[in-house]
Amino acid sequence: MTLLLVRHANAGRRSAYEGDDRVRPLSPRGQAQADGLVALLKGYRPRRILSSPYVRCCETVRPLSKALDLPVESVDALAEGHGTETLRLMERMAGESAVLCTHGDVALEVLDTLAGQRPAKVRAASTLASATGSPVHAPPACAILSDCRSDASMRS
Repeated sequence: MTLLLVRHANAGRRSAYEGDDRVRPLSPRGQAQADGLVALLKGYRPRRILSSPYVRCCETVRPLSKALDLPVESVDALAEGHGTETLRLMERMAGESAVLCTHGDVALEVLDTLAGQRPAKVRAASTLASATGSPVHAPPACAILSDCRSDASMRS
C-alpha cells in the first residue's frame, strides 16, 4: 500500500492575502496544478483522500476527489505546524492506500524524519522534489511513501 504525501498547490503569497490564512484559496495557477495531480495520482488508486482543513489543501485534492468519487476527509493533524501529528497519523495508516494533502513545513518535517535528517524547521533552506524529480520551491510536490511502517525513526 502507498501513502501519497502532497504539498498544497500554489495559493499565491501569504503576505498578499488579506484575512484569515486558513481560508486562502488556490490561485489560478494552483487550480491548474491541482487539476494536473489527477493524472499523476489516480493510477495509484488511493482509497482515501485526507486533507488539512485549510481551504488551499482541500482545493488541491478536490479534482482528484471528483475523479475518483472519494470524499475529502478534513484532518487537523495535517494542518500547518503539525508535523509530529502527521507522523503519528501516518503510523496509524500503515498498510492503507491514501493521499494526504498538507503544507510545506509539515511535508519537509515528515520527509526529513523518515530520512533520518534534522527537522526542516532548523535548516536554513530546503526544497521538495516534484514528481518529475526536479527541485521546486513552489507547489505541488509529492512524496510517494510505499509500505510506510511504524518504526522508531518516525518518532520525534
